[in-house]
Amino acid sequence: MRTLIQPRHRSMLVFLACLALFTIGVTIAAQFGLVSTSFVKTLGKTLCLCLAALAMDLIWGYAGILSLGHMAFFALGGYMIGMWLMYARTAEIVIASLANGGLPATPEEISQGIATQIFGVVGASDLPAVWGFAHSLPLQLLLVVAVPGVLALVFGWLAFRSRVTGVYLSILTQAMTLALALYLFQNDSGLRGNNGLSGLQNIPGMDAVGQDRVSLWFFWASALSLALVYVGLHAIVAGKFGSVIRAIRDDEARVRFLGYSVEGYKLFIFVLTAVITAFAGALYYPQAGIINPAELAPIASIYLAVWVAIGGRGRLYGAVIGAAVVSLLSSWFTGGRVPSVPLGFATINWVDWWQVLLGLTFVSVTLFAPKGIGGVFDRLAGLQSPDRKGAPLGPDDGALQEKEAQQ
Repeated sequence: MRTLIQPRHRSMLVFLACLALFTIGVTIAAQFGLVSTSFVKTLGKTLCLCLAALAMDLIWGYAGILSLGHMAFFALGGYMIGMWLMYARTAEIVIASLANGGLPATPEEISQGIATQIFGVVGASDLPAVWGFAHSLPLQLLLVVAVPGVLALVFGWLAFRSRVTGVYLSILTQAMTLALALYLFQNDSGLRGNNGLSGLQNIPGMDAVGQDRVSLWFFWASALSLALVYVGLHAIVAGKFGSVIRAIRDDEARVRFLGYSVEGYKLFIFVLTAVITAFAGALYYPQAGIINPAELAPIASIYLAVWVAIGGRGRLYGAVIGAAVVSLLSSWFTGGRVPSVPLGFATINWVDWWQVLLGLTFVSVTLFAPKGIGGVFDRLAGLQSPDRKGAPLGPDDGALQEKEAQQ
């Protein structure tokens, strides 16, 4: 029990308690009709974005690697689960339609019917090779992890072994995202090009279950996933591994001189966060109902970095707060529910001006509150980083390094 009340664990317990209360509150409100099904879906999607922000905070806030391509993994996770959802749902429709013909349909007829239904919109009638496992949920769930993980492994190995760092690595991650998006926009990519995958909110075999219940299931799954990943990442950053990646962030050359495999640590973090982000995408898009290559636009990954910066990077709860606050405000401002502001000579339409407001907020936080919203909670809890006054971090128990590790 003594370790549970240490400051390094206190924030985790507070976060889990708040998440549990929030989940219970939304569930009760939904049961009594106090919140709509669409809003429950919005909250579920927000939790998925918080999950992606956790991954971004680990790689940027703790390891110091500013990746501007992690939303590509988010979209890939959505595509992998979306293939099964669309295939299985289309199979139900095709089988029911062919059953009205009087004669039992052959497997070839069913397969051809599914392919025509899915790819007729792009002028094709055959299933591409990438859909080879779309009939199997377990295999597609495996691909949710494997495809983004392998891409991150190959990209990270090539980048880190070449010791690409800083802004150059950020540019490379954006280039990877843009190249993947441009490829998926093509009709011959095997993923329906610009049309993307749709109807993902219709869970196969659950026609009798209303969307109000399905939305709650996904909301619970998103909340549980966020809690488990938060606990896991907290354990990572609070231990020796976390100390090493923070040291890499602060002085990579010194860590390498001490004999640590800097590239190995970076590659592990890059792949781990890619998989977490992909898993978040796999939960997000069944709630969104549709995914297309526009979701891979480089600006999406920049937004992810902005959320973490506003929430307070280097603080797991800060990343969650930033993602939740900004994404919910974005839905509010861009949903047309905020009245326009007439200024006489011009009118501020928040649907158009929201991005300007977000940009100004990001610049203001960077200049005047680098610790973000999480820094406010630190101040309220009395968890202020010690002022070193230029003194180096020392190895002994009384060093300032020990005090900083408690936060």
